[in-house]
Amino acid sequence: MRPARATKGKHVFDRITIRGVSAAVVGLALAVIAGVAGPAVVASGAEADHRYSTPMSTAEQNALMHWKLYDVHYLRHVHRTRPHHEVASRTTTRTPLTNDPQAIAHALLLRSGASESEWSCLDALWSRESGWNTYATNGSSGAYGIPQALPGDKMATYGADWRTNPITQIRWGLWYIDTSYGSACSALQHSQAYGYY
Repeated sequence: MRPARATKGKHVFDRITIRGVSAAVVGLALAVIAGVAGPAVVASGAEADHRYSTPMSTAEQNALMHWKLYDVHYLRHVHRTRPHHEVASRTTTRTPLTNDPQAIAHALLLRSGASESEWSCLDALWSRESGWNTYATNGSSGAYGIPQALPGDKMATYGADWRTNPITQIRWGLWYIDTSYGSACSALQHSQAYGYY
């Protein structure tokens, strides 16, 4: 302990001294309480707890380590199991794209969810309109490409290569048919009735 410092005739204790005295007082108080309360508890018939006074054996420790998760089937409604859906491979559901405009249109139409009957109508429609020629141009109206867009630069919304790329033309043509007629068969009926679609 440090000696007390004298300042102006008074004794001033530093913090370390005060803490040491406080700890001694608290320790003495706890010892007195334990001496008084301890015999009283034993005298009342309560037994001392010796569970942790001796170390556990290895067998007891291993027994505590083997436990099972409780059956929580009643929580299944909280975390529902997701249904498993069979997913087909791309090779079985997608027709490969080729350089043939008809094969490209067939593949894109089926990928959009249309049926084979719609493909028959689309094939007949564009065979009638352009003969599936990417560069087909109507001399009187100026309609251009496989779907005979009028004017042809409408197809630029699907790509700047609309003059030469059959895929760009076909994608625009399928969009136009879907938004204007709802199906290729309806577009074909209109074309047969009025000469255009």
